[in-house]
Amino acid sequence: MPEPRLRRDGLTRRQILGLGGAFGLLTTTGLATAATLARRPATTGAHLRSTAQLPPPHRVPLPIPAVLKPVATDGTGDRYEIVQRETAAEILPGLTTRLWTYGGTFPGPTIEARRGRPVTVTHRNELPVPTVVHLHGGRTPAASDGYPTDLVLPATWPQTPAHSMPGMDGMSGGAMADPRAVTSRLTRDYTFPNDQRPTLLWYHDHRMDFTAPAIWRGLAGLHIVRDDAEDALGLPAGPREIPLMIADRAFTADGALTYPSLDPTLRERPGVTEPHLAGVLGDVILVNGAPWPVHETDAARHRLRLLNASNARHYELEARTEDGRRLDLVRIGSDQGLLTAPVTHRSLPLAPAERHDLVVDFTTAPVGSLVRLVNRLGTGRTRDVMAFRITRRPAADDSRIPPTLSTDLPDWHRQDAVRTRDFAFRAGRTNGGHGWLIGGRPFDPARTDVTVPLGDTEIWRLIADVHHPVHLHLVGFRILSRAGKPPLPHDAGLKDTVSLRPGESVEIITRFDGYRGRYLFHCHNAEHEDMGMMANLEVV
Repeated sequence: MPEPRLRRDGLTRRQILGLGGAFGLLTTTGLATAATLARRPATTGAHLRSTAQLPPPHRVPLPIPAVLKPVATDGTGDRYEIVQRETAAEILPGLTTRLWTYGGTFPGPTIEARRGRPVTVTHRNELPVPTVVHLHGGRTPAASDGYPTDLVLPATWPQTPAHSMPGMDGMSGGAMADPRAVTSRLTRDYTFPNDQRPTLLWYHDHRMDFTAPAIWRGLAGLHIVRDDAEDALGLPAGPREIPLMIADRAFTADGALTYPSLDPTLRERPGVTEPHLAGVLGDVILVNGAPWPVHETDAARHRLRLLNASNARHYELEARTEDGRRLDLVRIGSDQGLLTAPVTHRSLPLAPAERHDLVVDFTTAPVGSLVRLVNRLGTGRTRDVMAFRITRRPAADDSRIPPTLSTDLPDWHRQDAVRTRDFAFRAGRTNGGHGWLIGGRPFDPARTDVTVPLGDTEIWRLIADVHHPVHLHLVGFRILSRAGKPPLPHDAGLKDTVSLRPGESVEIITRFDGYRGRYLFHCHNAEHEDMGMMANLEVV
């Protein structure tokens, strides 16, 4: 019987079950099989269809997340407070959506930090389930990194031993034991040293087994690190520096978020229904929490700080004028900060959790026209992302893009690596069910998968069956190769998340410095992550 035909929006059940065999072939037959796998769809996952009345594109104004004010500040650092709580908001015009939020908004409030100045954030959990906060891309001590079992319990959560708790069943079955878990009730202080290059980070929930639905319900916000050297470059700033958190969602007829959880209470049973095992894709594109928004601005250079906060959706972004011209996307920064020099693109791929720091020049767009940000990988309504309406000519634009952006990128070379490791990311079986594995094993918090001495430099070879955006906690890395060839132009700079395409192998190099302790590496397709695709990294 022939294999079912591939759908553009996902994989069939038989394909998911067959990926393990395909991956085995890849390891033995090499590039031919890789080329076959590379013809899989442009994204991995299955669509949810909204039943709500959806607005036309580019009618809702783009919100800009508020910058959080510290509750205390002194010579040693700044202290913030965030309450995690449920709230109601109007996302689709005329409808009310219940959200889980940081501080009552989606996205949560933005934290503006200075390089080397510590920030302590007290999170108070007033949600009905445990939570964990992870600062994605942060060089953070292990105690504040947001390990998935270091739960902040709500006030009414039953008191149980920290090593075996409700809601920590795990994809490997049974109670997921973690003798090293550090739990607290109601509040927890997270301290972020910000001892890193200036960049756009983001914070989100990282609870064991339930990261995907928690982010889907709204638990995500921005954290920006700045320094004096970046401030002096003359890049677009103020209202011409715009953070853009892109995410997809789906809605019921009454405006509620829809998500295929096996346990909608997110209390006991992790996972999603079978059609969505490869990832959950919504049919509504939100930017800063608004559907297909429009931003009124002037005809000048703008700095766009892009984050893909989608669970599983990949984007390939273009900026198009009404007469069909593509504007240059001048990439000045990556996940972990500024590039050495700007790189000009006409389109840019953006995988879940990746960030791009861009400058786009709107001076050639006529006043009154729209410049649309579009997704070449989308179909139907998901091809639209947002638009900029050019309302006026500026009195002045003294911004610039200097030819040298930074001089502090790590200069790691192959000969610096003390060891090379191989990791396979593929579908597999977990306790008799379907899951996602690293090195053939599902996540177990009690098992150490990799031990690295502090200060060692290593090369990691990553290989995938389908799309896997792989994220390392604690460290940034450089991409050395893709499929045995040089990195692609969008791979430039210091990364913390790398998008593996179907059948593709990628080499990365990094130095494990900063802090000792227990960290993670995992796939940032959030459904894959919840279904076992994480591993432990111990820095000693």
